Amino acid sequence: MNMMNAAVFTGPGRIILDRKPVPVAGPGEAVIRITLTTICGTDVHILKGEYPVKAGLTIGHEPVGTIHELGPGVTGYHIGQRVIVGAITPCGQCHTCLDGHPSQCGGRAIGGWRFGNTIDGCQAEYLKVPFAMANLAPIPDGLTDEQVLMCPDIMSTGFGGAEHGGIRLGDTVAIFAQGPIGLCATAGARLRGASCIIVVDAVPERLKMARQLGADHAIDYRDTEPVGEIMRLTGGQGVDVAIEALGTQQTFEHCLRTLKPGGTLSSLGVYSGKLSLPVDAFAAGLGDQSLVTTLCPGGKERMRRLMAIVASGRLDLQPLITHRFRLEQIEEAYDLFANQRDGVLKVAITP
Repeated sequence: MNMMNAAVFTGPGRIILDRKPVPVAGPGEAVIRITLTTICGTDVHILKGEYPVKAGLTIGHEPVGTIHELGPGVTGYHIGQRVIVGAITPCGQCHTCLDGHPSQCGGRAIGGWRFGNTIDGCQAEYLKVPFAMANLAPIPDGLTDEQVLMCPDIMSTGFGGAEHGGIRLGDTVAIFAQGPIGLCATAGARLRGASCIIVVDAVPERLKMARQLGADHAIDYRDTEPVGEIMRLTGGQGVDVAIEALGTQQTFEHCLRTLKPGGTLSSLGVYSGKLSLPVDAFAAGLGDQSLVTTLCPGGKERMRRLMAIVASGRLDLQPLITHRFRLEQIEEAYDLFANQRDGVLKVAITP
């Protein structure tokens, strides 16, 4: 039996490098050899025991690689072809997919998030891809692995927050938290035509990167109370769209308090515990405001569109990769990323 290295969750506080059998493609499936992947904030929630997955699961949901094996029924691809696969893998055939909500494929709450959640993920040398015909997205010639690394998750999620928020030409947008997803929401807001983008964080490297990606105002909440400053910047009107990209009660409430009447709160954060709606911030439910949520849009057409943006030169997310590790250093990479040391934004993991 062929064996491979994989990052395996063994229990709260422990993700270790272990050995596992190389997966085999069944009907409708493919196996890809991973050439590059990364660590997501959601993986850190798993590591800390804040999101439950079964012990023994391979973690990771942001794969870049080459096709190693194609199962029966998978056509139009070839061995060795460079591909990415979205973090969300819709089947394209169930009621939810056909109803226009492919990210929610498979059920409520977790939707189509399978890699590193319900099946083995991609922080490994090989990955089995379900519903391959709906999810294998060929990488255009001329794009490197690092150029497309953000497409499977954070670019799709961040852009999804801007899209679901309905940002219009000339809108004013506030984005709370400038981690990788918040930074992609900032880039998405700019590409959607926002005329004023206000971001909030406390990490200097993130605020600097936000300006590079299109932010007009960068608020360090350690120095300036963000709600009051946003209201000042908007002449007391509030923003058209507020994007919550952290998943805390405080940032959620701050989004509500900066919305203008009729504005939209676009929520990207993964929340734990109880989330409450303060009556005053919610205008007692009478403010004509909208609350929308986003689970990372997946599928091969979504990936094609994101890679087309990268190929066009309109957006370069490579600067978000601040550190690089081999898969054999995965425990060291998790320690750095989970503790947010050394100005880390995203890490690149190479098997």
